[in-house]
Amino acid sequence: MDHHHDDGRLALWCASPPGMRDGLVRADPERYFVPPYVGTRGWIGVRLDRGLAWDDVERSIRDAYLAVAPNKLVAALEGP
Repeated sequence: MDHHHDDGRLALWCASPPGMRDGLVRADPERYFVPPYVGTRGWIGVRLDRGLAWDDVERSIRDAYLAVAPNKLVAALEGP
């Protein structure tokens, strides 16, 4: 999202594993937030304009995929 409804954020919204979102938002509210609309379904907002390490952004994307992907695809990703 780029300045969604004038919120001043450049951010990624993505699914989050149960329990992870609240911990990240509490620990680092400058970089993580509960986005409107989808936040009630456990999604997390990841600020891209606050100097967050790209490894952390990648981890958020990976966790989002693992949270919503079918088990067969998750198993294939994780390997034997």
